[in-house]
Amino acid sequence: MSAVANTETYYGTGRRKTSVARVRLLPGNGKVVVNGRDIDDYFARPVLRTIARQPLVLTNTEGKYDVLVNVHGGGPTGQAGAIRHGIARALLGVDGELRGSLKKAGYLTRDPRMKERRKYGLKKARKAPQFSKR
Repeated sequence: MSAVANTETYYGTGRRKTSVARVRLLPGNGKVVVNGRDIDDYFARPVLRTIARQPLVLTNTEGKYDVLVNVHGGGPTGQAGAIRHGIARALLGVDGELRGSLKKAGYLTRDPRMKERRKYGLKKARKAPQFSKR
């Protein structure tokens, strides 16, 4: 038997467009790791790093938890939004009192906007082939 202390782990799943993020919150010093890489290495644009960290900043828990994220699908912006959603959901497990502030900021709402499917007879979802009278 090992003498490893059982630390509290909080889970949250976040989604946006076609991105899915599985988030784990562990008590720590505020390190954010996305797919095994530091968040600063994973997201080149500072805006995306800011979006991903928003729930932690809002709830003043930025330096209290290490965030481990597995994310796949979509592009960088969708992945950052999925991470934000997942962190917000995981924070509810930490403290249910945070629900009001997270919901008011819109971090618990799953963004329903998706890419529209392509229809037959069209080149894209709505773009039709060029019309010619003859």
